[in-house]
Amino acid sequence: MNYSDYEHLLFEHHDNGVLVITLNRPEVMNATNGRMHWELTQVWDTVAKDDETNVVVVTGAGKAFSAGGDLNWVKSVVGKPEGIRMIQKEASDLVYNLLALEKPVISAINGVAVGAGLAVALMADISIMSETAKFTDGHVKLGVGAGDHAAIIWPILCGMAKAKYYLMTAEFIDGKEADRVGLVSMSLPKDEVLPKAMEIANNLAAGSQHAIRGTKTTLNGWMQMASPIFDNSLRMEMLCFLGEDAAEGVAAVNEKRTPNFPSSKVGGK
Repeated sequence: MNYSDYEHLLFEHHDNGVLVITLNRPEVMNATNGRMHWELTQVWDTVAKDDETNVVVVTGAGKAFSAGGDLNWVKSVVGKPEGIRMIQKEASDLVYNLLALEKPVISAINGVAVGAGLAVALMADISIMSETAKFTDGHVKLGVGAGDHAAIIWPILCGMAKAKYYLMTAEFIDGKEADRVGLVSMSLPKDEVLPKAMEIANNLAAGSQHAIRGTKTTLNGWMQMASPIFDNSLRMEMLCFLGEDAAEGVAAVNEKRTPNFPSSKVGGK
């Protein structure tokens, strides 16, 4: 794909080799619909083939980074094997294509981040987060297991105890706490997030590209070793999407109420 082929991503090229990618559906807080989810799997290959780009900064348009999956899109695939298989492949491609990209990626997390947007935010090599922004993996609130990116990187970033707590409760985490436990590189006041990300990007763009890329790909070996865990998490997540809990979870979010999961009944199936 060429940059002009993307519908929901904006690109700003700088002469020093820095590329700013903006998730661009601000009217729905940059929630990922089917097209945007697919674009987030493809863009890393486009960047890899772009000889004019050495460093990427990714952020969100408006007040959010990305508010998760568009509920109408999620609802349309719950209980449907073909749709679930497609999402499983794309979720896998998003993570593995980001890992395969040798060029450094910096996320400027300017607002709420959930779902595929959060995967991009935390799989980035360096993450700068607003102190007042919040994110959650959120999967268990929908009645599905923590898939996407969480199993491959959260335990590495913040340790197993914190990873289990936040992934099993789906509790929101603000920038200060995310910084404290190691889920992001640093947190700053909101108006300093993008400038800091650009400062770091400019420094990396002026550095030895062979050395920087070699360091990144070497460190990514830790995530590559967790590939079987990640692959299993995706299978588990998608299996849950075929069950009754997922349908109830999506309905509860739509109706802004507490979910009444069938599997939570004592003695239930």
